Amino acid sequence: MNFDVALPGTNHLPGRWKWAHELTPPELKRILEVADELGYTSVTVPEHFAMPYFEVPRLGAYWQDALSVMAFAAAATTNVRIDATVLVLPYHHPLQLAKALATIDVLSGGRLNVSVGVGHAEQEFTVLGVPFSRRGAITDEILDILDILWREEKPEYHGEHFEVSGLAFEPKPVQRPRPPIYVGGNSKPALRRAARHDGWQPNPTGFTLDEIPPLLDYLRAQPEYSGKADTFDVNWLEPPADVPIPRSFASAGAAELHAYRDRLVEAYATDYPAAGVTRTAIGLPPGIACTAEYLDYLRWFAAEVMPTVS
Repeated sequence: MNFDVALPGTNHLPGRWKWAHELTPPELKRILEVADELGYTSVTVPEHFAMPYFEVPRLGAYWQDALSVMAFAAAATTNVRIDATVLVLPYHHPLQLAKALATIDVLSGGRLNVSVGVGHAEQEFTVLGVPFSRRGAITDEILDILDILWREEKPEYHGEHFEVSGLAFEPKPVQRPRPPIYVGGNSKPALRRAARHDGWQPNPTGFTLDEIPPLLDYLRAQPEYSGKADTFDVNWLEPPADVPIPRSFASAGAAELHAYRDRLVEAYATDYPAAGVTRTAIGLPPGIACTAEYLDYLRWFAAEVMPTVS
């Protein structure tokens, strides 16, 4: 099992991680350095350009720019991979996005993951002038163009939504033939899109671990999945359910932490692999009140859980 760290403070979800709403740049840099030192697989950031008013009570209005945070994370680290959960492809012009991502891959020394989705906030599409009903087709075109721009010396693409020709494109990504691409979403089109690439990220909103296996069966039945059984990643963003979470990590006693550790290990070693999950974001117990406590938790998880199930 590979473990990711979702960077705190890059969005301000109401009622969650309130300490991180005041996170300073040096504190975020320190979190990145510690995650890097401890051997976590990836650090991830979310993406929204703006938030519809009706979603603000649930998701908040504060969302940093994902590509900027990814570049910041790349500069602050040496080993950990840089990822998103997820980049909403129809928000971006493929030429601009290909350049930004290739630059991050070059400057990170080849540590970029490209996790993508089609988006759900219709108001953002309206403001950007992107037809919401065509977001799947636009996503497919952008994925094709990224591949062409990153691979080909004289890239050329003629599609319904985009045209690329007569342009030299560099730098190419360090990772050849391209950085890995993971596709988010639970729909049949999303699963078919994921089968064409390197991994799948189920969207945990209104969705459970138990629902993954039948959808994964559908994905694996796609012709494009052939030959990927040993390399395909399934990235579940939720921590294990039904775990005896300590009331407060900072004040939890040894017995409480041991019980918490044992249930985490059981879930990550048994439940997640049984569902086909290969990678996950670590969860947090309640009660963490500051950066120092968060870093203590990252160290505890790396020492007590990761060696047993990694």
